[in-house]
Amino acid sequence: EEGSWLNLRNTDFEEENPEFWRSSAQNTLRSALSRKLNSNVAKNIVLFLGDGMGVTTITAARILKGQLQNRSGEETVMNMDTFPFVGLAKVYTVDFQIPDSAATATAYLCGVKTNLNTVGVSAAARNGVCRSQKGNEVTSILKWAKDAGKSVGIVTTTRVQHATPAASYAHSASRTWYSDADLPTSAVTGGCMDIASQLLRNTDIDVIIGGGRKYMTPKGFPDPEYPTDLKAQGQRKDNRNLINEWLSMKEGKVARYVWNKTDFDAVDPEKTDYLMALFEPGDLRFDVERDPSMDPSISETTEKAIRILKKNPKGFFLLVEGGRIDQGHHDSRASMALHEAVALDDAVARGLELTNEEETLTIVTADHSHAFTFNGYPFRGNRKSPIFAMDLLPYTTLMYGNGPGHKITNNKRPDIRNVDTTDKDYVQQAAVPLDSETHGGEDVALFARGPMAHLFQGVYEQNYIAHAMAFAACVGTNQEHCAATAEPDKTPFTSIDPGSSAPNTPFGAMTTVMLSITMSVLLH
Repeated sequence: EEGSWLNLRNTDFEEENPEFWRSSAQNTLRSALSRKLNSNVAKNIVLFLGDGMGVTTITAARILKGQLQNRSGEETVMNMDTFPFVGLAKVYTVDFQIPDSAATATAYLCGVKTNLNTVGVSAAARNGVCRSQKGNEVTSILKWAKDAGKSVGIVTTTRVQHATPAASYAHSASRTWYSDADLPTSAVTGGCMDIASQLLRNTDIDVIIGGGRKYMTPKGFPDPEYPTDLKAQGQRKDNRNLINEWLSMKEGKVARYVWNKTDFDAVDPEKTDYLMALFEPGDLRFDVERDPSMDPSISETTEKAIRILKKNPKGFFLLVEGGRIDQGHHDSRASMALHEAVALDDAVARGLELTNEEETLTIVTADHSHAFTFNGYPFRGNRKSPIFAMDLLPYTTLMYGNGPGHKITNNKRPDIRNVDTTDKDYVQQAAVPLDSETHGGEDVALFARGPMAHLFQGVYEQNYIAHAMAFAACVGTNQEHCAATAEPDKTPFTSIDPGSSAPNTPFGAMTTVMLSITMSVLLH
């Protein structure tokens, strides 16, 4: 079950030969030396976001991916591993050391750091305080791309009103205001709008794929898939059916709404202008529990989205979220989280197959990590440490700093010698007891390839990501990359206006240069 060093030795004698490692390193070196910077304008951007996909998750998912292919796992190359440029993003929020998905999404999509639990607003807005929203809204790269004439889309494995996708189109003092039924009285009287309503009102989004049907339909409205399930029924108090409203708004265009895989597969991308696909009342099922006859995989939804969006000659922006990596971690079900990460990596491969690297900037990153550790001294391919702890009991290599896995009986940890720790529902042990495991606060990795991917090297604030993407694609107010591409002899100069969520104009750059000259004269 666990694999062994003996099994590895029987199948991989080449690793004992120094020439194996020298040759491997030389190949990597030649690849690095032949790398050329791609300074094209990014016609398209595909942003793959692994919610909660910290570096430990990436490493563990890499091993799992290999083991699913009957290998030891450690030597596996993920699709995201092949990206030539890698950076680290700092994920803290304005008010908290360790962030949530709402504040982080606002950073990497809107280019502005903000407060915990808020989406599409600056840090001048307060969590849950409706009146603090007004005048503090910030727009996202999805809107900048749409305003530039590009097609735009959202694909997620959570509800489409969840924190990550919401930050691309909504402005809300609370990430939990999914439907009008979630609005407190103060928000209703203050004129704040629920996130589902903003999905229709704020930006004309061409492709919307995920879950969240119950936030779109009137209270008591039966769900088409689970008609007798009261929890799946519509939740809206205003009696609106936002799905029907969305369809009526697309008059004169080919707009399709689907809620199952049969209808989804029947959607012809060549003949479809708009697609809304909502496969569950809330979040989608975990990939290992998904019914493939009812719900498509994230690879399939990514493909459909790209095929619809790429018809636009001006290009597109697509956000693809593997949102349930995070939820698997919160449950401390590491197997579930890692299978979600593998599914996202498969979607990355599909995205690369469908796009041209010369004109498409592809990014894979995370919003935050988790209190998730990879520890011990296990043999290759193993999940348990061969060395028992001081309590004379074994432990798994994957554990959590906190969470529901803290179980102490008679002052002893559970004995896992006869427990299948590979089971999808196995809850990893944790140091601190919590109902739900928490996020982690360390930097997250970002992988980039395509036009201007070299902008994403180094260590930077998370909000930089939106500005670098916008610069690469010439969307937002900063058009300097397009100007530099048109006039190769001119070096682009970029400044960021702290009062705006979009990159600044050339006037700002001139002002900065003039200030520099003035200061130089004064100091000399």
